[in-house]
Amino acid sequence: MVEFKTLKTKEVKFGRNNFIEVARKKALTETGEENEFISVSRGFFLPDGTKKFKRSIAIPNQKEIRDFIAEQIKEL
Repeated sequence: MVEFKTLKTKEVKFGRNNFIEVARKKALTETGEENEFISVSRGFFLPDGTKKFKRSIAIPNQKEIRDFIAEQIKEL
């Protein structure tokens, strides 16, 4: 079994009730192994204000990969 722990999140709202969340997370295995990664998720708010996630992508927490993705987004 893998346990996920959210270390830090940032969120931006857009449209009528949509959001994008960027989070630093850690996966912890039963054997004690840890894997830190960045999660980028898109979702929406339900009428009661609860978040509902639609899709997500996990990015390895490696500086060169984070820098590459950030640079490509800025150039698009």
